Amino acid sequence: MTLNEVRQKYIDFFKKRGHSEIPSSSLVPENDPTTLFTSSGMQPLIPYLLGEKHPQGNRLVNSQKCFRAEDIDEIGDNRHTTFFEMLGNWSLGDYFKEEQIPWFFEFLTAEIGLDPRRIYVTVFAGDEKTKIPKDDEAVSIWKRLFSEKGIEAKDVYVGSEDEGARGGMKEGRIFYYDTKKNWWSRSGVPDKMPVGEPGGPSSEVFYDFGTEHDSRYGKHCHPNCDCGRFIEIGNCVFMVYVKNDTGGFDTLAKPNVDFGGGLERVAAAKSGQDVFLLDVFESVIKKTEEMSGKRYADAEFTRSFRIIADHFRAAVFLLFDEVLPSNTEHGYFVRRLIRRMVRHLDILGAREGLSALVPSMVTAYGETYPTLQGKQEFIQTEFRKEEERFRKTLEAGLKEFKKLESPVISGTDAFTLFSTYGFPIDMTVELAGEEGKKVDKEGFLKEFQKHQEISRKGAEKKFKGGLADTSEMSLKYHTATHLLNCALRQVLGKEVGQKGSNITAERLRFDFSYPQKMTAEQKEEVEKIVNQKIKENLPVTFCEMSIEEARKKEAIGVFTDKYSDVVKVYSIGDEKTGVVSMELCGGPHVTETGILGNFKIVKEEAVSAGIRRIKAVLG
Repeated sequence: MTLNEVRQKYIDFFKKRGHSEIPSSSLVPENDPTTLFTSSGMQPLIPYLLGEKHPQGNRLVNSQKCFRAEDIDEIGDNRHTTFFEMLGNWSLGDYFKEEQIPWFFEFLTAEIGLDPRRIYVTVFAGDEKTKIPKDDEAVSIWKRLFSEKGIEAKDVYVGSEDEGARGGMKEGRIFYYDTKKNWWSRSGVPDKMPVGEPGGPSSEVFYDFGTEHDSRYGKHCHPNCDCGRFIEIGNCVFMVYVKNDTGGFDTLAKPNVDFGGGLERVAAAKSGQDVFLLDVFESVIKKTEEMSGKRYADAEFTRSFRIIADHFRAAVFLLFDEVLPSNTEHGYFVRRLIRRMVRHLDILGAREGLSALVPSMVTAYGETYPTLQGKQEFIQTEFRKEEERFRKTLEAGLKEFKKLESPVISGTDAFTLFSTYGFPIDMTVELAGEEGKKVDKEGFLKEFQKHQEISRKGAEKKFKGGLADTSEMSLKYHTATHLLNCALRQVLGKEVGQKGSNITAERLRFDFSYPQKMTAEQKEEVEKIVNQKIKENLPVTFCEMSIEEARKKEAIGVFTDKYSDVVKVYSIGDEKTGVVSMELCGGPHVTETGILGNFKIVKEEAVSAGIRRIKAVLG
């Protein structure tokens, strides 16, 4: 099956079971300061998993674009990708384990045609500290499903990954793992969760690719082994608990189901091949072979082909979501991907640049993301510009690298290679490894932290994923961004468009399109308008309506295929006071503007060409 066919079968399967299809959100999450990128399908749905009512109902399904920066160093094996699509289905207080587990098993075996004898699962082993019991209910369901296929499913206790490496499979098919592997919450294991946080056990599904165990990863193989034999293809999270103020847990009145499955991994399991032999990579790899005269099948070049194919797809979709190469935040990772690709194109001896690969990726994904074609020229231009920038310093940087004779490259030298010659740290590590040297990465991170607004070290913490803060202050700042957007359009003109926001409990950050620096008078006028609307104590309400109705009402929003047919529209003001703001937004917000306090712009600056950024606080 092609990737498109697997994706569509999944969507159709759950739509037949009462689920509403929702579109994929951007790779850059809105109003979530805990992570730079959308790294899972549940991230955009956090408000609804925490109790907000979703306009599409309580059964949802989609395929979400995701990017995981922490996987960059893993690229080169047969299964890791930085960009991927996560198949997701959710029950918001509706069905639970008895429906979810059989449905996913049916999808894998009946719809996709996977051999059930190659499917293995993991479950929650319980937690002694918090006295949360092991998930025997899930085990019972799995045993019944395997039995119906004529398979005896023995359940065995594993515990940790280290224990799995020591004890092995023990002829099991269902494996109990501890809280580090089979518990989900936004703040980690149960005893570390703050009061009021939800969480629950998970059941992961693995597919046995049948490869020989690699003893470098432990004496014995087990489902969570990193040797590549078993690959996780789906994870059913059962959000059933909430931390109470005594340190224990209460049961949620309406537990949720949050499922996430790797589209590419399911398709790879179906084909029985590695991820990079899927159809969406075929044309990119073929074009790279033409450009280089090398072949993917040649073992000495396979890793370079995989790095190029993965990084190229990720960079295309980041550029598609208007993340431009830079030395900070989101853009740093686009730059890092592109520059690493350039090095591997050189290893292969490619005769053309990265921009030559763009048409093949647009063709592969054009049916699923039709607006991608309209951005082809823009994406090609950005690849061309970034490659040219890097090549101007690459040769000089390689000469500088050759001068470093120490067996350990210092953090200072690694940072010089980055800041002066544009070498991402992983390129320096790769070059050093080829010469049997090591790199002081911690030293590099310290130097980077001094220089950057957000250090790579801090960013890597963010990329573990997380949920948006829903504290009272964050809700205030969220509402303040709507007033700010309205005021900017009033002062600077209606052509001003929101280009992103980042909200914490301490401040708001708002990006918008505007060709020049704001004057002091303009900033003062914006502050005056916002504070006047706060003083008027306007009501903040929302209603659900069709996307067409939202257009007719002239609600502010980018009307692309990111929105569902039914949307939430938040209004500030009403018929009595006059509506001052109407925006498409998932919420949540405060209920009236009077509690916001005093609004103050603390900084206005350029982000990139034509994009400005305001940082503001409430006092």
